Amino acid sequence: MSLADVGVGPELSGILNLDKPPGVTSRDVVNRVVRLLPRKVKAGHAGTLDPLATGVLVVCVGSATRLIEFVQRMGKTYRSTFRLGARSDTHDVDGTVVATADPRVPSLDEIEAVLASQVGEILQHPPSFSALKVEGRRAYELARAGEAVELAPRPVRIDAIRILDYTWPRLDLEIDCGSGTYIRSIARDLGETLGCGAVMETLARTRIGVFAQADAVAPADLDRGTLFETIRPALDAVPDLPRLPLDEENLADVLLGRKLNLDAPPACDVALIAPDGRLVAIGEVAPDGHIIQPRKVLG
Repeated sequence: MSLADVGVGPELSGILNLDKPPGVTSRDVVNRVVRLLPRKVKAGHAGTLDPLATGVLVVCVGSATRLIEFVQRMGKTYRSTFRLGARSDTHDVDGTVVATADPRVPSLDEIEAVLASQVGEILQHPPSFSALKVEGRRAYELARAGEAVELAPRPVRIDAIRILDYTWPRLDLEIDCGSGTYIRSIARDLGETLGCGAVMETLARTRIGVFAQADAVAPADLDRGTLFETIRPALDAVPDLPRLPLDEENLADVLLGRKLNLDAPPACDVALIAPDGRLVAIGEVAPDGHIIQPRKVLG
């Protein structure tokens, strides 16, 4: 199978939907991909998973790395097991876990009520052990060095929390949420509100937008041959954008960064499509709906 067969250009650009195993970092997965790529072809992931976590890790290759922000905006689904009756400095079992002395055992109704309060647009305190930066340094670096880390609450969107099973002390959940949500923080806040403590025991990301774990490929199964069979067109990173087909003259203008005088939905981003069906750029449409400025040109 050639690159043209999967709708990507000869410069090797596209999207990989990978199933990250436990015990490795997201960067480890990207490094494995990079070793399989031609020299100077770059790759980057759209949304970090902690070493504890498994599941969907979207890796953008070549010029498709310019689309990482679009993948990061997509809604996500996680499955997680919380262990009640314990606390941890990292809010998961990878940290120092301390059992709560004589914990109260909350009812299912109590748990449902607390989880319901976390659904919607909320302010969430990120964990101290996170990759967020504090004065140029990663928060987890400061926390590991024993320094006090105070991260300001950030707005996040939690669309739904479904209880799959509750058998004390374990609570199995499925969570739909937006970018920037920490599942560990949901566990921490649930445990503190209930008064028994809670830590995240397992985490699997089962979906990022159109990328599902059921369709993901194990990084260990990738080699230079399967890479070509696995890579998906860059267009998959922007499934919700309006699509505007280009003729050869328009395509030449886009590749030079020139504005287009074409009709499109006003004041929005639009996917600019080459005559062969490839995504070549993201364009910004003026408020009048007639002028389109190419912003992210993939080539």
